[in-house]
Amino acid sequence: MLFVRIFAALALIGIGGSLLAWMLTGDVKYRRWAWLFFQAGVTVLLVLFGVFAFERIF
Repeated sequence: MLFVRIFAALALIGIGGSLLAWMLTGDVKYRRWAWLFFQAGVTVLLVLFGVFAFERIF
């Protein structure tokens, strides 16, 4: 569970930093980066929760 917390914290820092950079510069690439960080974070967390559920069932 420590890994999940560390990953979530890093994902939030990446998303927040990218959105802040987008607001300050107006460059769209930072918004795209934030979206990619969000997608990667959701994907990794869904995979981890799937592994936990699979482990619990079997």
